[in-house]
Amino acid sequence: MLLKKLSEAMGPSGFEDEIRDLIRAEVTPLVDGVRTDVLGNLITVKGEQKPGPRVMLDAHMDEVGLMIVEVCDGGKDGGLLKFRALGGIDPRVLVSKPVFIGENRIPGVIGAKPIHLQESEERRKPLPMDHLYIDIGAKDAEDAKKMVKPGDVAIFATRFGEIGERAVKGKSFDDRIGCSLLIEALKDTYSMPLIGAFTVQEEIGLRGAQAAAYGINPDIAIALEGTVCFDVVGAASHGQSTVMGQGPALTIQDGQTVADRRFLEFMMEVAKKNGIPCQLRRVKGGSNDFGVIHKVRAGVIGGAISVPVRYIHAPAQIASLDDYENSLRLLQAILQEIGRGGFTA
Repeated sequence: MLLKKLSEAMGPSGFEDEIRDLIRAEVTPLVDGVRTDVLGNLITVKGEQKPGPRVMLDAHMDEVGLMIVEVCDGGKDGGLLKFRALGGIDPRVLVSKPVFIGENRIPGVIGAKPIHLQESEERRKPLPMDHLYIDIGAKDAEDAKKMVKPGDVAIFATRFGEIGERAVKGKSFDDRIGCSLLIEALKDTYSMPLIGAFTVQEEIGLRGAQAAAYGINPDIAIALEGTVCFDVVGAASHGQSTVMGQGPALTIQDGQTVADRRFLEFMMEVAKKNGIPCQLRRVKGGSNDFGVIHKVRAGVIGGAISVPVRYIHAPAQIASLDDYENSLRLLQAILQEIGRGGFTA
């Protein structure tokens, strides 16, 4: 399954080499041209000479991860690894989680002081990240340094799998779900130029998309994203953001964007016309690559199609296969409608 391969690949922000190589192999037979820009964005081109608006599809390749900053020397800490986050990670979800470090996937476990040894005050507060470490089973610092060095990156060692009723669990659904949607969309034929951008460093500031959009200079852009889903027991309806199983989410406003009403209404009308369930993203926090894409050059019209993801940025996440498939249906229908002249910027 494509989503499994993408989910399990390594690609923290700034270290997207492995996931980029995987995606390049998938898309090369589907498009007219593939290139990598200075920042490392993978750009695909299909139908460059066709008439009609230049449409950019965006999905970021990078995932949240960890960077090793120190191999502890001597004493009780000898051989343990201190780290910092790449992207937004809640320290409360890290203790005891398995990780892989570097391209050789050195296995490790995130550790902390056992609860038995914590003072009562410590037990009342989440452990900050600088109180955590990665244990690779090294006997001392010299042993650890044979396998790992500062600057190496780690990912969660989560295996993809199906779970429950039409759901999947895995890591990095933000945004390997978007990458999978973009690859699937490239398998179709369209009557206008379609440029796919698999971007870098979204999780640390939407960096790759800004450069990619400037170079592509699209007329219309659509970001494909995994988004926050908090529809669990006890969550107030106004704070749920999205509900898993109710279809792709469309943004009205987020931390970087106020949606262009023309394109939002166009997407909603296409969904209605094709019998595709969709929902509105109901919280303002967070953003996606469209937050910078729409501001390049003289401005770009468009929006985002987001798949709800429970426990986003955590070691294990859950998403609905129905939401994924309906997001693909909506994306394909929107592109075909644009190709027929059903929307003009």
